[in-house]
Amino acid sequence: MHVRKGDNVIVISGKDKGKTGKVIEALPKKERVVVEGVNIIKKHQKPTQFNPEGGILETEGTIHVSNVQLIDPKTNKPTRVGYKVVDGKKVRIAKKSGEEIKSSKE
Repeated sequence: MHVRKGDNVIVISGKDKGKTGKVIEALPKKERVVVEGVNIIKKHQKPTQFNPEGGILETEGTIHVSNVQLIDPKTNKPTRVGYKVVDGKKVRIAKKSGEEIKSSKE
C-alpha cells in the first residue's frame, strides 16, 4: 500500500471528497484505511460495564485506499507515491517534488 499509519492524506472521491486527515489505521489485507474525521459512522451501543448508559457512538469507518492520496510534504498538495532505493533501503518519494516521505516510525 502507498500509505501508512501516521501519513497525511486527502480524500479524492466519495462523500468526504476534499477532506484531509491523518491515517489512524492501515489494513493492508483488506486494502482499506481509517482516516481521522472522515467517513463518520453511527454505531448503536448497548449499555455495558464500561459504558453504562450506552447510546449512539460516532466513529470513523474505513475507506478504500484507492480513494485517498498522500499529501506532498514539500508542496502540501496531493501526489502519487514512487519508490527509490537509498543506502540499501527502499524509501517512498513524492512524484511531484521528488521529496522523500518520512514514515511515522522514523
